[in-house]
Amino acid sequence: MLGHYSLADILVFIAYALLLFGSGWVFNRRSQSTQDYFLGGNKMPMWVVAISVLATSQSAATFLGGPDQGYRGDLTYLATNLGAFIAVAFVAVFLIPKFYQQRVFTVYELLEQRFGERSKREAGLMYLFGRIFASGARLYMAALAVAMILFGNIEASSVITATLILAAVGLVYTVYGGIRTVIYSDVLQACVYIGAALAVIYVLYSAIPLSFAELLEVLRHPAPDASSKLRLIDTSVDFSSAGVFNLWSVLTGFVLLNIAAFGLDQDMTQRVLTCKDAKEGSKALLLSVVMVIPVMLLFIIIGLLLYVFYQRPDVMASAAGDAPVPTFAGEAVTIFMYYVLTEIPAGVKGLVTVGIIAAALSTLNSGLNSMSSVLIQDIYRPWQQRKGRQHSDQHYVRAGQFGMAVVATGLALMACLCYYWQQYTDTPLLQFALSVMVFSYSGLLGVYFVTLFTQRGNRYSVTAALVVGFLVPLLMQPYTQALLLPEHWQMSIGFTWQLVIGTFISTLICWAGKPHHATLKQDNYAR
Repeated sequence: MLGHYSLADILVFIAYALLLFGSGWVFNRRSQSTQDYFLGGNKMPMWVVAISVLATSQSAATFLGGPDQGYRGDLTYLATNLGAFIAVAFVAVFLIPKFYQQRVFTVYELLEQRFGERSKREAGLMYLFGRIFASGARLYMAALAVAMILFGNIEASSVITATLILAAVGLVYTVYGGIRTVIYSDVLQACVYIGAALAVIYVLYSAIPLSFAELLEVLRHPAPDASSKLRLIDTSVDFSSAGVFNLWSVLTGFVLLNIAAFGLDQDMTQRVLTCKDAKEGSKALLLSVVMVIPVMLLFIIIGLLLYVFYQRPDVMASAAGDAPVPTFAGEAVTIFMYYVLTEIPAGVKGLVTVGIIAAALSTLNSGLNSMSSVLIQDIYRPWQQRKGRQHSDQHYVRAGQFGMAVVATGLALMACLCYYWQQYTDTPLLQFALSVMVFSYSGLLGVYFVTLFTQRGNRYSVTAALVVGFLVPLLMQPYTQALLLPEHWQMSIGFTWQLVIGTFISTLICWAGKPHHATLKQDNYAR
């Protein structure tokens, strides 16, 4: 274990550990109220929140998924940010102002104003269910990297052990300080893993015996009859899983995906709600999307360079001299870690490993506080109030800390399941991380579209829309089709199109419910 690290690498590990514990001691000020624990007292600086949103939306999925995308594919993933900008404009206009007007702890409290407490609770449960999927998938990706670091392989026992280690460390680091700790630690971790990415690019580029112009030419013509790896916009019409990054998918499914991620997913939105007002929250959201583009590009560039390094022996032979040409024959998901552990010089290897751990912790920390806030504010507190039990604010802070432990356990179990899920489907990591969100987002989008733009719907149609929004994408999964349909009826449907179809059907179902006028508020959500 750790036999492939030098003394220089170990010194980097020690420095990072001291930084981690020092920052934890500074950030982990005990929160005295739920307002402070879950919303940071609405005093978080805009730029800090923006970096935290960036770290939450990227982290381990970027550190492994970005190189995987560049190695297997091209630059088309960057075009998905067009959908992100459209989505941020929608969220800034229609959702963030309402969250601040209602002074909510969670985004699902908005439904309580319209459909009653039951709808808020069910939406919160759907978020928790979906976030277990999404954050569990990201924790799985982080565990892949840590398993390679600790054990040099991604066998089931290694990945499960790495998952448990990450869950325990992330919980201890986050549990006391609340959302303030999460946000500031996200900033720290983002700086570490972006610095690590820059170091990898420098080392990789130095190892490839080509000028910049020659490298671009190789990437434009990677192999006979192969498309350019520098392609940014894909205008082909493809509804299968191979076409999820084409332009039509970006302008439909990715717009919906980002509306849900930035406006309906407590994991992201909770950070925005820590700003002092709606204007600052909207600025933080927009700035985070702007920053995503160069950060994501860094990690995709790593994958492009790895492609040349391992898949173009004709290029690398001139640099190798009498040494063997670099080769890779493992699983594509391990390509980045394989390079880190076998090729990167001492010291830099330690820095990159620390960057991977930073991304892993950012992945885990981002989900713990947000999921705990929904668990306590939308489910536990109302249940206690219905029982007539009055508790101090400090009681709910302690309950939130216990909720984090419950959430960490759930995420660890889901990460273990994702190991078998992703290995079975052989889905590229970025697609896998994004596709698992569809199950909860479809129903939530349908319910919120009806809530915002109509006076239709009731608590029963909300429930039906949430359930159907989960079932529709489930029925479109290849493994479900294989169980239910003859082979000639089965088809590949990309996750973005699954989201479009699921959202459309759940919107119709929620809209079909006749409103219960007794529960309608004077505040017309359609305005």
